[in-house]
Amino acid sequence: MAQKHQSAAAPGPEPKKRRRVGFSPADTGVEANECIKIYLVSSKEEVGSPDVSCVTPVDLNDFFDGDGKIYGYQGLKINVWINSISLHSYADITYQSTTNGDKGITDLKSALQNIFGETIVDSKDEFLQTFSTEKDFIRNMVSNGEVIHSGVIDGSSINAQVAPSDLQVVLRVEIGSPNAGLLYSRLVPLVLLFVDGSNPIDVTDPDWHLYLLIQKKEDKEEPLYQIVGFTAIYKFYRYPDRLRMRLSQILVLPSFQGKGFGSYLMEVVNKMAVAEDVYDLTVEEPSEKFQHIRTCIDINRLLAFDPIKPAIDSAVETLTKGKLSKKAQIPRFTPPSDAVQKVREALKINKKQFLKCWEILIYLALDPVDKYMEDYTCVITNHVRIDILGKDIEAPKKQVVDVPTTFEAEASFVVFKSVNGEEANNNTVQVDENKPDQEQQLKQLVDERIREIKLVAEKVSRR
Repeated sequence: MAQKHQSAAAPGPEPKKRRRVGFSPADTGVEANECIKIYLVSSKEEVGSPDVSCVTPVDLNDFFDGDGKIYGYQGLKINVWINSISLHSYADITYQSTTNGDKGITDLKSALQNIFGETIVDSKDEFLQTFSTEKDFIRNMVSNGEVIHSGVIDGSSINAQVAPSDLQVVLRVEIGSPNAGLLYSRLVPLVLLFVDGSNPIDVTDPDWHLYLLIQKKEDKEEPLYQIVGFTAIYKFYRYPDRLRMRLSQILVLPSFQGKGFGSYLMEVVNKMAVAEDVYDLTVEEPSEKFQHIRTCIDINRLLAFDPIKPAIDSAVETLTKGKLSKKAQIPRFTPPSDAVQKVREALKINKKQFLKCWEILIYLALDPVDKYMEDYTCVITNHVRIDILGKDIEAPKKQVVDVPTTFEAEASFVVFKSVNGEEANNNTVQVDENKPDQEQQLKQLVDERIREIKLVAEKVSRR
């Protein structure tokens, strides 16, 4: 039987090759905090020098949309250099490769301009030229500023930190004056980078003032002006005929931090508040670090303020008389209203700040402090609890509340203790199952408050 052969003369079409579909690895991105380093430099020789340390800004991830990551780059490194004289900046961006994945490629130029605005220049050469072409920028900008303090402040910790040849000058500039808007526009990147949660002020509002701490260093030809730090102060109306001062932003450049300049600037602001006889001085959302510095300064001022000493002595005498922890109701231990008024009128310390200082003043007056620490802790616990609840804590009162029942109505009721002596709603009686957790949280808050008090007291005593 013959086998069937396929003709060799007419080969069939080749089978189609299947297309292989590949998936690139998911782009997980890189956090801005991990790939961006920022350097403050005052000369072109410092640019790229290994001797210059990078400075730590606030969370850089906040400046990048979504999850704070940069996508589309492998081996990305961004070194940003800021000229501390002219406040220009330059970003040196390097990477191994780019990949247009599912998240696309982050527009780095746009992202960096959102932070640095018009201060960022395109090339390194242009940036290096600013050290010579813009070396007089600060001097020109503050030429119309009002000198409100020069030199050091008596008793300031800055005295031992600064070279005698470097003159410290605090200038006040109205934001509506010539050049002030341009100057602040170059300060904005520093505000965004180093003042947590801060936003630029309205440069069209004439009620804003800049207080600039300037260092004048002797140079070959003319003194070199450099910004050490600054604060933005807002003046607003208080009925019927007074003004209040609000400190909105304060920054000491990282290269000058830890040398007492922040305290120096705050002391000058306090002196101006007193000299101009404003109603009081407030601070907008102070950071924990700044609040510590501010409180240390105010405690020293209050310790030298004789009119409140009788009130402090009276509070200490009451505290040291007996066991407060055994009493059903603990006294408030707040300063008398006339003391609050005297402090505000003479020192311009607002009531909220004075109440914080009052606790520390009592602590400093306890002798020996260990003997009365248990009662003092009771006072602080009461203050913290009132801060949380917004009301005084009174002894609990018994109340009788009717409850739904299938038994005889006349014989069915619940007796319980109400919080703060408030009348209960007969329709809703709730048992707080989280009370142990709340007490633990309260204890943690009290421990933190006492830790802060001790830190301030230790620093003040050491000075």
